[in-house]
Order: sequence, then C-alpha cells, then structure tokens
Amino acid sequence: MFRKAVFPGKYIQGAGAISELPSLVERLGGKGTVLASPSVVRRVLPRCGLDPEAPAIHIEPFRGECCEEELTRLSKVISEHQAEVLVGMGGGKAIDTAKIAADRAGIPVVIVPTIASTDAPCSGCAVRYTSDGVFDSVIYQRSNPQVVLVDLEIIAAAPVRFLVAGMGDALSTWFEARSCRRTQSMNECGGISTAAGLGIAKLCYETLLADGAEAKAANEAGVVSPALDRIVEANTLLSGLGFESAGLASAHSIHNGLTALAETHSFLHGEKVAFGVLAGLCLTDAPPEEIDTVYSFCEEVGLPTTLAGVGLGRADPERLAIAAERACASGQPIHHEAGTITPEKVLGAMLAADSIGKEMSSGRA
Repeated sequence: MFRKAVFPGKYIQGAGAISELPSLVERLGGKGTVLASPSVVRRVLPRCGLDPEAPAIHIEPFRGECCEEELTRLSKVISEHQAEVLVGMGGGKAIDTAKIAADRAGIPVVIVPTIASTDAPCSGCAVRYTSDGVFDSVIYQRSNPQVVLVDLEIIAAAPVRFLVAGMGDALSTWFEARSCRRTQSMNECGGISTAAGLGIAKLCYETLLADGAEAKAANEAGVVSPALDRIVEANTLLSGLGFESAGLASAHSIHNGLTALAETHSFLHGEKVAFGVLAGLCLTDAPPEEIDTVYSFCEEVGLPTTLAGVGLGRADPERLAIAAERACASGQPIHHEAGTITPEKVLGAMLAADSIGKEMSSGRA
C-alpha cells in the first residue's frame, strides 16, 4: 500500500472569522443553501453578513439526525433551489449531513462548526445513523470540504460541555494512530499513515494535556484565550487530520458499540469516545503511568471515566456484551489493534476501565 493523507481545501480560524462566509460562498458558486438548526440560524447567521432574504441564499433547517431520511430530503431541497454550494453550519451531525448531501449533489461544501465538539469538520468521511440515533455506517466523500471556517467567538459562547466532548474525541487521535502504525493498518484514506499524519496526531495529544484545563476555563468565562484557540485547533484541525491520515482503532469502535444501547443516546460522541479510549488502553495493556495520565486528564476536564459517565452505571454484563459485540463487527477499526480482538476481550476491557475509573475517582475524593 501507498502512504496517503488528505486535507480540507482551506482552513480558517479566528475571532470574527465568520465574516468571511459571504465572500467564500460567492467564490465557490454564488447560489448557496445553508443547512442549520433554527437556533443556529437565529444566533449565528446575523453575525456573518448573509441575508436570509436574499434570492441567492436559501436557509434550510436541519432536523437533528444524520440519517438516510434526512439526506434524501436534503437532496430534494438542493435540487429545488438549484444550489451551487452547500454550507453546513452547526454540530457534528449537521456537518456530516451537509458533507454527504453536497458530495451526492456534486457541489462544494463549506463547513462552519458552531461548537468544537468533534473532529468531523475537516474530514472527508461522515457517520450515518439510523433515524433513532444508532450508528449505521461511515460514508466516504470524494474529497474533503472545500472550506472549514471556525469562528472562535462563536465557540467561546457555546456551552462548555461541547468543547470538553471535543477533547474526548481528540484524545483518541494519538492512541488510534499509534495502533495503526504498530500493525501497519490502513488509515481512513485507504493507505498507510504518513509521518505528517502521525506527527499531527501526537501534537494533538500533547496540546490537550498542555492546554485542556485552561481552555475549559476560558470557555466557562465565554472568552477567547490563546489556550482556547489552541484547543479548538486541536479538536477540529489536528484531530481531523490525525484520525483521517493516521487511522482509527479501538476507541471509535467501542463508541460505535455503545450507540447500540439506548441509555447512551443522551451523551455526546466525544464523551463516548473518551470512555472508548480508556477501555482501549486496558485492551492494549498500556503502561500504568500512561493510563494514570489519561485518566487524570479526563477527570481534570470532566470527561467520563466510568460506565456511569455514559449512562451505563446500572447495565449488567449481558447488556454491555451487546455493545462489545457490535464494536467487534466485521469492518470495525478495532481490528487494527494488535492480536485477535474478540467481544469477550472488549467486554473485559470495558469493565476494567470502569473499575479503574471508580477506584481513581474514590481515591481522589
């Protein structure tokens, strides 16, 4: 296999960056459709200079789930309004829906995340769910987004939980990249990891440890700080480039398994991925000092360290086995880990991670 890496066409981040959106839409086609939730339309669009009443712009409300029903509906909207560029504005599911729909329509997509909760914005793949929120499949686009536009003032005004969840998603980047390097498994580009991808993944982890707590404090105060700037870049750009160009492994598979349990549906993607990281460290027999560092980071910023933290505190092993089985399904990236991975091993790792989390939490109480 060849070494492969992918990148968005352009990445723009800064306070007030959303003011660039009208000119970007104009350069990419001129006639645009904006996919956004009603709250984002009210809160964000007035800040970017796009006129919702202008004939060249159509505002389409996102209905909350990246599922085939919503994608089919949006395809008709794009056709009816003859959109030449699609803007996906909001959280991870709105962004992923826009990426898939634009790819199917063969038009450029501009991604404007209003929260830094996942590494979805920069990637050329998207997660499709069923209409009731259960993981269905990963869908790959022909190219990465043409533009990713991140306004730090919008991110700083968003609830802190989203930034913390983004750190949970980003936390997986280095550990999964490392596993893929060890086993020479394929990355999300269909090739072997590049040195750039691995370096970016490692930088992502180092940035989280250095700036995570300070960035959370800035977000709590609603202010843009250098630490927040760096963490938003880690959550969005570094994690996005790192996972795609260096690969996925156990953490995201365990997340995918957890989505099969209804108790987890109220928890964010990054929160479930964070627990997947901890279970993955147990699964791969990581050194105790590394486990301690990662658990300490999760506790410091407020990421889940136990099954209770993702809604499964009362789940018995038989119920958890459903998630472990799904995590090990054919085609899941957990098989990029060394050795033979089985549902029994994954269930044991989940229970071990939960036990460590309880012990560390009680020891620091």
